[in-house]
Amino acid sequence: MQTAPINVTNEMVETAVLQSNLPVLLDFWADWCPPCHMVSQWLARLAPDYAGKLVVATVDVSTDKMVADQFGVRSLPTLLWLENGEVIYRQSDEINEAGLRSLVDSLLAK
Repeated sequence: MQTAPINVTNEMVETAVLQSNLPVLLDFWADWCPPCHMVSQWLARLAPDYAGKLVVATVDVSTDKMVADQFGVRSLPTLLWLENGEVIYRQSDEINEAGLRSLVDSLLAK
């Protein structure tokens, strides 16, 4: 059971994200992006709480730009919620940790 975010690369996006049996919260980030580091910390704390209900995944756009292009990511940080390989929700605006947890809870409840 996944208790930490997984790092998704160009080579594994199909199996880890698009073919996942669980919903996927996909975080696009880069090392040069200070807000991305905050979101990464929140996701690390969030992942164990939702183990078995959700896959928390990250994509470093500096090394895996093809994944960002595939999902039309143009700003960072960007969070996508995917179900059955389809983007259901996109979050590119500012969010805090409590807001992120609330968002995850509301999307899981649907």
